This record gives sequence, structure tokens and C-alpha cells, in this order.
Amino acid sequence: MRNGDTSRREFIKKGITTVALSLPVFNIISRPALEEEIIGHGKFRYRVHKNWGNLDPAKTPVKNCHEMVMDKKGRLIMVTDETKNNIIIYDRSGKLITTWGNEFPGGHGLTLFDEGGEEVLFICDPNIGRVVKTTVDGKTIMELPHPKTINVYESNQNYAPTETAIAPNGDIYVADGYGSQFILQFSPKGEFIRKFGGPGSEDANFSTAHGVCIDARDKNNITLLCTSRGHNSFKRFSLDGKYMATLFLPGAFVCRAVIDEENIYAGVCWSRLRYLEQTNNSGFVTILDGKNRVISNPGGTAPLYKKGELQLMVQDKPIFNHCHDVCIDMDKNIYVCQWNASKTYPIKLERI
Repeated sequence: MRNGDTSRREFIKKGITTVALSLPVFNIISRPALEEEIIGHGKFRYRVHKNWGNLDPAKTPVKNCHEMVMDKKGRLIMVTDETKNNIIIYDRSGKLITTWGNEFPGGHGLTLFDEGGEEVLFICDPNIGRVVKTTVDGKTIMELPHPKTINVYESNQNYAPTETAIAPNGDIYVADGYGSQFILQFSPKGEFIRKFGGPGSEDANFSTAHGVCIDARDKNNITLLCTSRGHNSFKRFSLDGKYMATLFLPGAFVCRAVIDEENIYAGVCWSRLRYLEQTNNSGFVTILDGKNRVISNPGGTAPLYKKGELQLMVQDKPIFNHCHDVCIDMDKNIYVCQWNASKTYPIKLERI
């Protein structure tokens, strides 16, 4: 019996070895495992890669991953409020390229602008009331004046800029989203032109003017999309500050609008869950088409229109905490930056 058992064991061992050797090993070791979670709706569906942007927190820490842009070299540039490395630059595989910056304790807004063939960054820090223009590698070019120093704000008005947008002519629009709720317009040289908006519940007012974006999809009618997050909306203004329309997104506390080709993308920081109140850890991403209709909500409920009216949108799957910004690459993948998410690095949503 012992000799028979030994023979059987040898036969099984040889069989397993033969099968193992016959497997296509190159597929196992060369192809990265993909996540199984698929989110989104219609033609805008995505595979979730939660670990895409993970780095060594001892060497390259983050607090909040506030915003991200992609330069013409395909590098992904992100701002965080961690002063050990305010700017983190990734390649599209999630590999760290470099870091710089330690002067922005509230590093929040990040805008990329092509200035005559050379790309520049605009960084907003609401904690210290600064808007700074830099080169992509971190050299300061200009700083906008504080509105109190140029008699634009009264002494009792707070200034906490959260975002910028740059018009084709170089004019700079600053969203004072955590301060006095104005959009401020400056010339390319930093000269104050006007302010508009302010706090309130009227159409031309804002409740958390968190973002501002140039909407140049219609080249003959370039406008501003300004966030009014507390109103769950984007509000459209002319470039000289005149209110035009409201794009209501019920349930979605949106951050800035990000335009890629005909589509608008935005991170949703909160949605309305329990008792329809603003609920923590309830974020998702929302996507609109060229007609400004919501067509997909990755991580959220499917968009539904009744008699032309968009219905309440909320988080569907607990994948995200607070989606603060999105960046779209040339393959239409989305990179999601989160606020208040336990120092989470950016998440990649792979378009499928």
C-alpha cells in the first residue's frame, strides 16, 4: 500500500508540474490585474482603479487631493495641502515623476493655461488668501493682489480664493468660494477689472462659489460656468459678469466644471442622502453632454429626467468619499481627487 501511495503521489506531482508548465505564464506576469467594479451609465462607464495613484506616504504624503490638470506632455499635475510637496506630478501609469512646493498650507485650486505656447499654473490657497501664477516646475511669475489692498473688499469681507479660470485673452477670473462669494476679474497683468455675484439666493448670487470655468464649446459665445455648490448648480455668466442661466443639478454639491470636448465633468463632493440633507462620504462624479443634460453619474444613481426636469441624484455605491475634482486624459479616462478621504491618493476610472 505504501509503494502504491508513493506511486500515485509521484504521478499527481508530475501531472501538476506538466499542467503548470503548459500555462501561458506571460499573461499572468505581464498583465496587471484589473479591478472588477464597473460604474457609470450609458456610453460613459468605467472600471475603478483605486490604487492607481498610491505613493509612499512617508516620502510623498498628501492631506487632501484637491485638484488635478494634465499638461501637453501628458503629465498629471496635482495640488495638495500637504506642504512637504504641494505639487505632485504623475505619469499616466501612476508613477511619480517629481514634486515641488511647500508654501501653500491650503493648496486648493489648480488651473493650467497655455500662454503663447508655454504652459503656466495658477494656484489658489484659501487658507492664506493667495492666487499665484507659476511655471509648471514651480517658479513664481506673478501674484494677484489681495482685494483688500486695492480697496475692492471692505475690512469685514473675507477673501478665501478657491479657483481660477483664464479667458482666451488672458483675463483671470477668481472664485472667492470660501470667502465673500464673488467672482473677481483681473487683466493678464493682474489689474482688477470687476467683481460680480456675492452671497444670496437670487439667480446672480452664489452659495459657495467654489469653481469657475471657461466654456468655449461655442466659439462664438464664450461664457463662464460658475459653481454655486450650496445651490447644487452651475450658473452661467457672460465674460463681463452678466448672469445668463442656471444649470440645476439636484442633489449634487458640485465642485468645478471641467470641460473636455463637448462634455462637462465634475466631482460631486456631497449628495443628499438621509432626510435629503448634505451627507458626508456621499460623493460621486457627474457627466453632462453637449446639450447640458446629465448622461452618467459614476458612483451615483442613473440620471433620470421627467417632463424635461432632472430628478434628484445621489450616491449609489460607496466608492468615493468627497469627490473634489476630476481630470480627463486623451483616452477619456477620469482621475478623481478627493477631499476629506483619509489622505487617499487619486483614483483612476478607466473608460470601457
